[in-house]
Amino acid sequence: MADDSTTIIRATFDTREAADLAVEHLVQQHGISRPDIFIQSATDRNTTGSKPSGGDASHEGGSRDDAALEGEIEVSADIASDQIAAVQRSLGDAGAIRVSGR
Repeated sequence: MADDSTTIIRATFDTREAADLAVEHLVQQHGISRPDIFIQSATDRNTTGSKPSGGDASHEGGSRDDAALEGEIEVSADIASDQIAAVQRSLGDAGAIRVSGR
């Protein structure tokens, strides 16, 4: 009998750019549907990450400092239990600083 149980996997990222890349990995490499993936602040603060990235980092006058860089970003998704190891590797490749789930 196949194991069709699921688990929630969570990963935290320093930048919104890395979190967005992780979502793309989940969708394209693991076939997880976008509505089943959640992105939110890892704290109770509004944040775009804890480090500048993307357009904020490559601003012509140096890194912008007007963004809400007040904490990490969490990406979570329900995944099949047999995908845990592969998804953990993908999240790490995307820049996760922490991954949990089992």
